[in-house]
Amino acid sequence: MNTSAMARSGRFRARRAARGSVTEGAARAGFTARGVIYLLVGALALQIAFGGTGRQADRGGALQELAHQPFGAVLLWALGIGLVGMALWRLSEVVFGSVGKDGRSPRKRLMAAARCAFYVFVAYSVLSFAASRHQSGGSSDQQSRDATARVLEIPAGQWLVGAAGLAIVGAGGWIAVRAVLRKYHNKLRLGEMSPRTRRLVDVTGVAGGAARGLVFAVAGVFAVRAAIDYEPDRAKGLDDTLRSFAETPLGPWLLACVAAGLVLFGVFSFAMARWRRV
Repeated sequence: MNTSAMARSGRFRARRAARGSVTEGAARAGFTARGVIYLLVGALALQIAFGGTGRQADRGGALQELAHQPFGAVLLWALGIGLVGMALWRLSEVVFGSVGKDGRSPRKRLMAAARCAFYVFVAYSVLSFAASRHQSGGSSDQQSRDATARVLEIPAGQWLVGAAGLAIVGAGGWIAVRAVLRKYHNKLRLGEMSPRTRRLVDVTGVAGGAARGLVFAVAGVFAVRAAIDYEPDRAKGLDDTLRSFAETPLGPWLLACVAAGLVLFGVFSFAMARWRRV
C-alpha cells in the first residue's frame, strides 16, 4: 500500500471513529431525555390517580412541571438538545444502518426514518416551549381532536382515521409483546451488567414497555371509535387516554398501575442510555 492510500485509509478510519463517537453521544443523550419525559408524565399520572394535580399527564404537562423547577430554563434546553440528538441518531440509522445483522435492511431504515421524523417533531415542540415558555398547539388531547377533525373532512377521511387507529393499536401491541419477550436484550450490552442490575433492567423493561404499549393501544382504540362514529371528540391524546383508565371498574388503581409502568419505562430509558449498543 502506498503512502497516499495509507493516508486516505487513516483519514477514513478517523472520520468513522469521530462519527461513531458523536452518534453514540447523541443517542445516549436522546435516551436520557426520553427517560425524563416518561418519568414526569408517569409522575403526573400518579398524582391524577390520587387527585393531587391539575396538570395534564402529557408532554406539555411534563414541560410545564420541568419549567417550574430550579434552573428550569436550562433543563428545558438540555431536554430539547437531547431529543435533537435522538433525531440525529435515528437519521444516522437511515443513512448508515443500525446495529444488528439486518440493520441495513429497507424495513429497518424505514422504521428509523419514521422515528427520526417523530423525534424531530418532539424536539421542535420542546425547544419552542423552552424559547417561549408557551405550549403551542394546545394539549395533546386538543391536538388529537383537531387532527382527527381535519382528516375526517377530507375524502375517505373516515377510512384514514380508522386505518391510523388500527396501526396505533398494532404498534401498541407490538411494543408490549416485544417488551414481555425481552427483545430489547438484543440491543443491550448485557455482559457489562451484574446479575442484579440485569434483573432490575428486566423489571423496568418488561413492566415499562408493557404499560407504554397498553397506552398506545388504548389511544388507537379511541381513534377507531372516532372514525366509526364520525365524531372527532372521541379521539384522545395521552392525557385523556390515561384518565380513561380511572373510568374502568378498577378505578384509579388501574391508572396508578399504568402510571407506575410509565415511570419504570423512564428508568428503563436511562438504562438504555447506559448500556444500549449504538
